[in-house]
Parts: sequence; structure tokens; C-alpha cells
Amino acid sequence: MVTIKDVARKAGVSTSTVSRTLSGRIPVDPHTREKVLAAVRELNYQPNELAKGLKEGKTKSMGLIMPNICNPVFPLVSRGVEDTARKHGYTLIICNTDEDPIREMESIQKLRKQWVDGIILAASGRENSHIRELKDSGLPVVLLIRRMEDEVDAVLIDNNASACQAVSYLLETGHRRIAIVNGDRRLPLYRERYRGYIQALKKAGIAPDPGLVLEVTDEDSCYNAVYTFLRSSSDVDAIFAANDLRALEAMRAAKDAGYRIPEDISIMGFDNLQFSPFLDPPLTTVDQPLYQMGQTAADRLLALIEGTASPEPEVRIMKTQLVIRESVKDRTVI
Repeated sequence: MVTIKDVARKAGVSTSTVSRTLSGRIPVDPHTREKVLAAVRELNYQPNELAKGLKEGKTKSMGLIMPNICNPVFPLVSRGVEDTARKHGYTLIICNTDEDPIREMESIQKLRKQWVDGIILAASGRENSHIRELKDSGLPVVLLIRRMEDEVDAVLIDNNASACQAVSYLLETGHRRIAIVNGDRRLPLYRERYRGYIQALKKAGIAPDPGLVLEVTDEDSCYNAVYTFLRSSSDVDAIFAANDLRALEAMRAAKDAGYRIPEDISIMGFDNLQFSPFLDPPLTTVDQPLYQMGQTAADRLLALIEGTASPEPEVRIMKTQLVIRESVKDRTVI
């Protein structure tokens, strides 16, 4: 490996002169500068960015910890983070935890050992003491999509209000027997979406029916749960799925159970993933600004790293939007 000493020897200068030349912060005689750069090119010298960063107190790297890289929500989010990091000269290190809090803790420790300048974290939600410890350590951290601690910076949506808006739309279009296909309520976002569902029903004067609540974790088959449910429940006129992946499986299950969408049953999703407009029929859903959420989280982390942000934790609530397509029928129109 070519070192700075090799460059200095080739150019006939000191290592400090090479360092000054490459940093660009201290003036160097033009003739000397050209000799150093010629030696760098000839030897194909690659500066050790990690060592340079540690000397300056920063490594220009950040970590992104995601719970499930296969979930199509997270590639959009991570692209927003990476594009922003790259624009500011930062390298992004991505870790996947498979919703396992042990792997989440291990990922945090590995990133800290690599001297990252900060971490963006979409938490698994089953254990959060390590998040508090991470915050207390002084390393900048921003939670993304999933909030666990009020005293930690976060970029989120209002899941409660967004779910309430979605279910209210189903009610406004004449639906009364609305089932919910929810996720694991150990995660705050699914608890909040469930609360939004209940809130919308109560505002419309409809008593929630526990028989219309399906909780489907990632370990369960959403298709099987919905298919079995619909084969035994003929009076359901709509399904609110707590994310678009569950809506996709619910649509397939409904069709296989003999239902037409939306003539017999309407289906509403949540996320507005890239495939959602191309389902049959196109899916009515709640749009999360996923790419922008990644950008916003990265901007906040960079501000914390650079010391330009307020030390008080900031929770940024991003706006969602109802996207009306063809999977919901307006039953008020005869």
C-alpha cells in the first residue's frame, strides 16, 4: 500500500507538505504543489479517509438501521437518506435487523465501533432501553418512521390521524361493516393506526366490532387470515389494511374467496408504495412521503453532527395524503 511517506519521498518534500497540499486549507508554493500532485498521480496514492476523519474528529459516515430491508417502504426511505448523505460528502452504512431487537443492539454497537458520526434508526419496537442509552452516549441519533422515545429526535407521520382519515373516507362512501387488517400492535405505528380506525368508527356513531379486527404479524400469512375470515363473514363491505403489502394480500384473498373488488368489497391500503397504482384494481391508499422522510431525517442528523441544530429534541411530523383510486366503491351513489 502506498503511504504518504512514499509520496513525500517521490516528490522530495516532507510528509507535512504533502498533507498541507492535499488538505487544500494551507497555501503551498505552486511548484511544490505540482510536484506533490504529480507524485500522487504516479503512485496512485489513496488517502486514508478514516484516519483523516478521526484526526479531525469526524469520519464523514453515518449509519442507517432498518428493521426489514425486504419491506418496500424502506428502500424508498434509505434512498432519501443516502442521496442527502452523499450530497454532503457522507458515506452511508446500512444495517438490517429483521425486526430482532438483539440484532438491532448489535448493529448499534458495530456502527459505534466503526466511529460513525451519527445513526438513523427505524426501531424494532420490542425493546427500547438501548435507544435511550444511545441517546445518552452523546452520539447523534434520529428515529425514523417509528418513534420509541419522546426525548429523541424523530421524523414521523401522524399514524392515528392518517388512519382516521382513511377509515372516515370509507364511511363517507357508504361503508358500515369495515374490517381492519392490522400489523403487530407491539409496534407503536400499528397501535396508532388501530386507534385511528376506532376513532373514525366512533365519530360516525358505529360501535367497534372485535370480530372485524385481524392482527397479522410478519410471521403470519395475511392471505390465509383474510381468506378464512371472508369465507365466514359475508356482511363485510370494506377492509382497511394497515399497509399496502397487507392490502395486496387481502385483495388476492378476497378474489379467491369469491368477492369482486370493489363491487362486493372495497379495500383501502396505507403507504402508497410504487406498485399500488398497478394493482387490479388500482389501490386507494394513504400516501406517506417516504423519500422525503429519509431526506428530512438525514438533514436533521447532519445538523446534529455539525452542531447547527438546537439541542432540544425535534419531532418532525410529515404530512400524508389520501390517494383515491378504484379499489373503493362509492356506495352512496345509486
